[in-house]
Amino acid sequence: MPTRRRLLIGAGATGIAGLAGCSGSSDKDSSGSNEATTDSGSESSGSSSSDANTFEVGYGDYQTTVSADAFPETLYVYAVQTGWSNWGALMESFNTQYGVALNDDQRSSGEALSHARQNAQDPNHSAMNGGYTYGVIARNDGLTQPYKPANYDKVPDALKTDDGHVTATRRMTTAVTYRADLYEEKGIEPPETWDDLKTPEIAESLVFQPPQAAVGLSGALSINNAYGGSLDDIQPVIDYYSELSEMGATFQGNLEQQFTSGEIETIVEYDYTGLDLKYNADSIGEDQVDIALMTGPNGESGALNQPYGYAMLEGAPNPESCKLFMDYVLSLEGQRQFFDAYVRPIRADELDAPDEFPDQSEYVDAEFQVDYGKLVENQESIITDIGQGVGLTGY
Repeated sequence: MPTRRRLLIGAGATGIAGLAGCSGSSDKDSSGSNEATTDSGSESSGSSSSDANTFEVGYGDYQTTVSADAFPETLYVYAVQTGWSNWGALMESFNTQYGVALNDDQRSSGEALSHARQNAQDPNHSAMNGGYTYGVIARNDGLTQPYKPANYDKVPDALKTDDGHVTATRRMTTAVTYRADLYEEKGIEPPETWDDLKTPEIAESLVFQPPQAAVGLSGALSINNAYGGSLDDIQPVIDYYSELSEMGATFQGNLEQQFTSGEIETIVEYDYTGLDLKYNADSIGEDQVDIALMTGPNGESGALNQPYGYAMLEGAPNPESCKLFMDYVLSLEGQRQFFDAYVRPIRADELDAPDEFPDQSEYVDAEFQVDYGKLVENQESIITDIGQGVGLTGY
């Protein structure tokens, strides 16, 4: 992904959200994980064997050898797309290293799950990528198969299924991104709480993501928590959305172009979105963009920390290249490319975090997590109830 400048990288990753498990790596650790490490200490995703066309992949019982002779020209993985999570850079580097292009799949997590269900008898994608709970739902629907990628042991136990079906690869936190220059021109105070978005001048140019997308669901749960709701009680966010809708706020995806043009002044997405726009986008100046982690009106936590991950699909085409790609994403080389766009990788404690992240104290004050198992059980009803309660189309 082209960037305005080379990112400043500094110490401090251990302070951000406590993301990953044990650190350190070797060519092959005692638990059986298989790593290729260069002299400079950076990993590659698959160990090349004596045959230059074969690669060792997988972790533990899932270690195996894959052959480049079986690789397709294009690998199809749901929701791996340019313009999101720095996938464009990972897609390009994987293609350069292994000669396999990734299809640019511009779907949300919810759209990916729906398509996977529709094509369960004849899958045309190799893996499900997206919000972690969407992968677990796909697994519960019988849509996935087990595969533990190399470095599976570095992922926190709470963010991977024991059976190897779903593995988290990164995490993001709900945040509000706003046009600092336009706020200043209009004399609008920067928002600090979700109540501040009820300011008429903010609400009239405010956009939320719809809840069927993982980013939209995270925003909804963030607001719900900030106003005393729970996974069993989502009325607070329904009331909030209804009030803001009456004031002019709207729901849609793919917001970045309208934001940089000034058509939209305030968006609710992830910290990654705002930081990437502020520091990496050539279409807007750094001082024109700011982000804020929201709390409730009385200091309640209002910023959900949402994991994302992947799962290999049952009966998937091209499993060999899919395994290699899954390994690459979880390697330090792949994980570092998430950090390049301010997406916090699941192995963050093994890497230096960009200095530009908001101060850790802001995350401590605003961030929270949910019982992801319970969210899996309630997710589809939550999405439907929010959509119907607010009167959104498609519900």
